[in-house]
Amino acid sequence: MIKVEGLEISFGAGANQVHAVRGASFDVARGESFGLVGESGSGKSTVLRAIAGLVPNWRGAIIIDGAALGRKRPRALHKRLQMVFQDPYGSLHPRHTVNDILKEPLIIHGMDDRETRILKALDEVGLGAGYRFRYPHQLSGGQRQRVAIARALILDPEIVLLDEPTSALDVSVQAEILNLLTRLRQERRLTYIMVSHDLAIVAHLCSRIAVMNRGAFIEEMSSDQLRTGTPEHGYTRQLLLASKGYDRAAIDQFVEFD
Repeated sequence: MIKVEGLEISFGAGANQVHAVRGASFDVARGESFGLVGESGSGKSTVLRAIAGLVPNWRGAIIIDGAALGRKRPRALHKRLQMVFQDPYGSLHPRHTVNDILKEPLIIHGMDDRETRILKALDEVGLGAGYRFRYPHQLSGGQRQRVAIARALILDPEIVLLDEPTSALDVSVQAEILNLLTRLRQERRLTYIMVSHDLAIVAHLCSRIAVMNRGAFIEEMSSDQLRTGTPEHGYTRQLLLASKGYDRAAIDQFVEFD
């Protein structure tokens, strides 16, 4: 369903140029959930934004269901490919009701039967019609993220890009959102790419995981390898150790990887 080959992304020019992604290549099968992990600044969200069409200055190849994408995307592609952003507080318009937020993509893509679709989307994410005319400030963080997921799903996409969708939420709410995303993928046979710095969350949702460091893919592994703590690359082992909590003695032995 998704194939990325030799993806290169840079920002700025001259001495100020930042090489954010360096030759990233991977593929994701239809119906698979694929994870990208790495520390902050490793380039994982930039890869996601390039696939979504939010980063114009990329080089390489991005292929969706056999069709190579250019920098200008047809509107029909955005109906098939949607994104859920990290911040549930910043990704929803503060002066729009939930109804307005869900109706907007339907208007853009000329889809009819809007009321039925809105009610169905709210029901699918566990909110229901009672939330339809609320404003974002009247919702909790978990409820806002459910609205963001509903907005992504209301167009019946085949691919959903998840940019750290639980990082701004409490631990108990994180579990609810992860279970929701797992159920929706199974019911709709969705293809996911999920970005996160939390290895446990990625292992819960994704069957294969790629590790990024300084813009490059350094290792790909299964979720079983991650759970058993048997990655091959030293950077991944450090990342796994760091994810288990602060340990001064262990951190003092960390090394830099180029």
